[in-house]
Amino acid sequence: MTAPQAACLQAALQVGYHLLDRGGPALVAVEQTIRVLEQSGLFNAGKGARFQLDGIRRMDASIMEGHGLRAGAVASVEGIVHPITAARMVMEETDHVLLVGPMATTFAEHFRLEPLHTPAPMRRLSYAMMLKRQKPVRNRHGTVGAVALDRFGTVAAGASTGGIALMLPGRVGDTPLIGCGVYADNQSGAVSMTGIGEGIIRIAVAKEICERLAEGKTPKSTARYVLRKLVARIRGAAGTLVLTPDGRFTISHVTPRMAAGWWDGRGKPTVGDRFP
Repeated sequence: MTAPQAACLQAALQVGYHLLDRGGPALVAVEQTIRVLEQSGLFNAGKGARFQLDGIRRMDASIMEGHGLRAGAVASVEGIVHPITAARMVMEETDHVLLVGPMATTFAEHFRLEPLHTPAPMRRLSYAMMLKRQKPVRNRHGTVGAVALDRFGTVAAGASTGGIALMLPGRVGDTPLIGCGVYADNQSGAVSMTGIGEGIIRIAVAKEICERLAEGKTPKSTARYVLRKLVARIRGAAGTLVLTPDGRFTISHVTPRMAAGWWDGRGKPTVGDRFP
């Protein structure tokens, strides 16, 4: 984690906490925290989103709150800085949960979300060439996410990503899939994932973590168990943020590093890239 990334994480945590401290809902705190990270260009989300093999940025995001199990998501959306806000608009302005592709982009444009200007691809590749150039998904990733608990006891979770490097156009990972990359339920907790989506999807990690929390397991033991299962069963790689309605939390990962942090309003926000 670079010094600018650490400073951005601290700023994002402060934005989210101050909203909660003023009585704001967890959902808004999650959205606004993630917007700081999308805006920065320092992570693989929003302005920092990676390009797919055809030279176009396509992004995914989702958000969920635990009181009414409301959720919204977008996948393969183009040309906006804040996919997390598009996800929230899906939740609040439609009866749907997930919008995808060009129509997700049209939806975002309808609500005049901040545009993301990128140059047109200089070179067009055939699909056969793109298949040859794709690489195994063991490369670096950088999904951004947040979980929050408000004074009313409601938890929320969200995530936003530009995917993985050198991916086929239209590839969708775990981030916009409720129960895989994100889940929130006031009866168990809130979970936001980062990592290689193909593995996270197959285990449905976020929902499994919440199910174990509902059984009375602790956040730390639950995260360790499910992440180790991910490694043992399919050699997956991931990290997670887990928060329960009574305020217990953990940051856990089975990757070498995971840039993350937390803050309870005292002292300075804690940030790092390695958590036990």
